[in-house]
Amino acid sequence: MKKTILFCLIAGYSVASAQTQLVFVFFKDKPNKAAFYANPLSELSQKSLNRRIALGVSLNDQDAPIEPSYIQNIQNLGFTVTDYSKWLNGVAVNATPAQITVLQSQTFVQNVESFARNTAVGTKVASGKWSPVSDTSSKILTTFDYGSGTEQIDQINLRPLHLAGYTGTGVSVAVIDTGFPTVNTGSAFSRLWTNGQVKGGYDFVTKTTDIYNSSLNAHGTVVLGAMGGYIQDNFVGSAPDADFYLYRSENAAAEIPEEEIYWIEAAEEADRKGVDLITSSLGYNTFDDTRYNYTYADMNGTTSFIARGAEIAVNKGIFVLVAAGNSGQLTWHYITTPADNAKVFTIGSVDAAGASSGFSSYGPNAAGIVKPDASARGSLSTTVNNNSTSVVSGTSIATPIAAGGVACLIQAFNTMNRDQMRARLRQTASLSPGHTDQMGFGILNFGSFYNNVLNTSDLVKKKDIAIFPNPVKNILNIASESEVLSLEIYDHLGRLITKSSHQKSVKVEDFAKGVYYLKIRTDAETYYEKFIKE
Repeated sequence: MKKTILFCLIAGYSVASAQTQLVFVFFKDKPNKAAFYANPLSELSQKSLNRRIALGVSLNDQDAPIEPSYIQNIQNLGFTVTDYSKWLNGVAVNATPAQITVLQSQTFVQNVESFARNTAVGTKVASGKWSPVSDTSSKILTTFDYGSGTEQIDQINLRPLHLAGYTGTGVSVAVIDTGFPTVNTGSAFSRLWTNGQVKGGYDFVTKTTDIYNSSLNAHGTVVLGAMGGYIQDNFVGSAPDADFYLYRSENAAAEIPEEEIYWIEAAEEADRKGVDLITSSLGYNTFDDTRYNYTYADMNGTTSFIARGAEIAVNKGIFVLVAAGNSGQLTWHYITTPADNAKVFTIGSVDAAGASSGFSSYGPNAAGIVKPDASARGSLSTTVNNNSTSVVSGTSIATPIAAGGVACLIQAFNTMNRDQMRARLRQTASLSPGHTDQMGFGILNFGSFYNNVLNTSDLVKKKDIAIFPNPVKNILNIASESEVLSLEIYDHLGRLITKSSHQKSVKVEDFAKGVYYLKIRTDAETYYEKFIKE
């Protein structure tokens, strides 16, 4: 996060930290892993195991807990241990050079790796990651289902999935961010609580459950709002029926390397709970103590601890989306980590016209891999905060808008290989097979993805229904082997235009020219079709 910190605090931190550095102590093994394999539910929820079964992901040693005696041995050496990772199999501690030598000599220690990338301590160079604009909270209710969120939903063509019944139901999303004030009290989030969609949360910075404290930065609140927010007739998020776990890993008052470990801890907890998707609008390249700063060469997807942790999460079958960053107009104009990891789905920002937002960070990563992967609207996008809508800008808001779409896809195609899902999202984006360094493969097109899979994938039953003619002038006909129970036609704003029962044709001669959506319910299942009125 972009921080503003008093000079005296920066100076004080630099003097103290010059004597020690944050390091990660990797352990050699997990002696008691056999007990985990005999009883995986001791460490993972059934939902987590079900995700692995559905996607063909095998358990491995990363899933087993850390050996407690190793942590105790580190503490016996005089170190305070508050953060650790079972995936990386080790603990994070602050140590002097002499202490690092002692740590490396322990028989159970594989190696010790410092978070510091250089030895110089100087003035931090800030890079912005989220640029809120003035709050233009909407006080005028509209008659449209999506209200002020209509344009950002339609730009990524997400409405077809919603109309087909895929709104994120049953899909678990972990939001890893700064905190979530007003989420527990604001009316814009009341629907989530009424339906039991907030499943839990934790603050990995303070090691408490106080994620709704009013003193916390509301960045996480508006990120959640873009997916799960709901104001009747005024705003609908991109995955309004998904379940959410809310995790705080970012301290908005400081930029410290420990935040990378906090993020990994949050991702591990999300895995334990069985989440399907992680969305995170955080990224790192500079810190208050400049010894930990990254260079562009470090943005190769494998150097930073957080990038390594994010890749492990992906390998567990979790779809991970991360914001590209808001540094496009700064000296550092590149993506930040973990957006640099090849397996992370990185989101850039576009404006209402579909052009790259000036602030959206540039790829590729340092290894030459195309980043961002794709884009969604991040300029003057709508979300909710507390009781009303709010307009904000940044790749931080583009990412959850896109993440909600992915949640809908996961609901529709739960067993689809996630590598294949990422590939299809790139292939159906607006610029594919081309790309740019700021937009990636272009603006996401969830409707195109959905229809493409319906037509080609063995995962989905072939349709036994057809509509004709299309385009249509007067009467639209439905050919179906099954009885048609009902027909519903919606306009491009999601408004219900007409509804009929037990008919296989509908008059559209009085409709205005344009694109419409037809929802057909038969005694077998429900279908979605798009047609054009000439």
